[in-house]
Order: sequence, then structure tokens, then C-alpha cells
Amino acid sequence: MNLQNLPVVAKDGSRADHEIMVYALSTCGFCKRALAFLDAHQFAYRYLYVDLIPIDTKNAIKQELKQRFKENVAFPFAVIDDKKYLIGFIEADWKMTLGV
Repeated sequence: MNLQNLPVVAKDGSRADHEIMVYALSTCGFCKRALAFLDAHQFAYRYLYVDLIPIDTKNAIKQELKQRFKENVAFPFAVIDDKKYLIGFIEADWKMTLGV
């Protein structure tokens, strides 16, 4: 997925054992909790607020995620190590997937 020229934010953290990309909405409480979870556990990650980019770009990202992972896209949508994914924020699932 080409994320060049998009406002992707990179967050530093002491844990870089996973490559994490989070697609989120700037107004979403679950998204805020997911990013706070990553911060609290000191993960390095990247995120993109898809509600702050052009609608055609947002739709293209959602379509690509849906085709790639065979899932409907809801937010937050986290791609882990380019092969696993998490949809929504259920802390137990995030802990298990990320090994916390």
C-alpha cells in the first residue's frame, strides 16, 4: 500500500518487535484507546487518521485492506508485521497478538 504523501505519523517506542500500522479515525474513542495502549506499552508504530485524508484515498485504502485481509474494515484497523491484523480495540486481543 502506497502511503507516500499521506500524513502518516511515526511514533517512537522502546519496543520494535513488531511492525505496526494503525488506520484510525481522529474522532474515534476506540482508536484513541488503541493508540494509548501502544504508547503505554512503549511500542514503536505508525498511524494514519483516514478521516483527515481525501475521501477517494480513504476509500482506496479501505478497499485494499478488505481485499487483502478478507474482512470488512472498521476502525481502528491495525496491520501487524504486514500479515496479521486487529479490528477494533479489544485490549485482550491486542495483548495476545502483540505479546504483552
